[in-house]
Amino acid sequence: MSMQKMMKEMQKMQKQMKKLQEELAETPVTGTSGGGACSVTVNGNNEVLSVSLEPEVVDPEDIEMLQDLIVAAVNDAIKNASALSEEKMGALTKGMKVPGGLF
Repeated sequence: MSMQKMMKEMQKMQKQMKKLQEELAETPVTGTSGGGACSVTVNGNNEVLSVSLEPEVVDPEDIEMLQDLIVAAVNDAIKNASALSEEKMGALTKGMKVPGGLF
């Protein structure tokens, strides 16, 4: 493959990756804990969009449990968002390891 053709392919892949990153940034991903009693939705940039709690988990006598549920749900949502990103980017890069930890 000529250097010029390879450069064109890389530019094409960069455009596709940018578009995919923009799509992922707008894609809501949810994580849950406590059997669904707590759910957190994040976007592809790992920004928390919403937190939902079932009324029965809101116990003023047990704030620590509520905090643990929220932390677990946030971590689950971030893990799910990362997995989605790796899946989508992996399809684009066909398993190629891209430097910089972007994917």
